[in-house]
Amino acid sequence: MKLREIAHSRTGDKGNTSNISVIAFNERDYELLRENLTASRVKEYFGDIVSGEVVRYELPTLAALNFVLFGALGGGVTRSLALDAHGKGLSSALLDFDLPQRQEII
Repeated sequence: MKLREIAHSRTGDKGNTSNISVIAFNERDYELLRENLTASRVKEYFGDIVSGEVVRYELPTLAALNFVLFGALGGGVTRSLALDAHGKGLSSALLDFDLPQRQEII
C-alpha cells in the first residue's frame, strides 16, 4: 500500500533543510505510520538526495509525523541546480513510500 492511500503531507523549506509533515487521514492509521515510517527508513528512501541527518517528531494528537531533512535541497533553493529544489517535490515523492497493508478489524 502506498503512503498516499492513508495520509497526506505538508512541507516547508529553509536554506538546505526540508521539513515534511505526514498526516494520517484517519487517526486509526497513525500507529501504522509510527511503526513503519521511521527516520532511518525515510533517509534510506531518499538515498543521496538527503546528505544530512533525518529527525522525526511524533505528534499523536494530530495523527502526524514531522520529518526534518538536513542537507536535502542541493545547497538551498537559490543555490541548487535541481529542477525542483523545493521541499514540495520531496513530500510528493515520500507519499509514494510503500507501507504494509493495514489489518482491518471486523
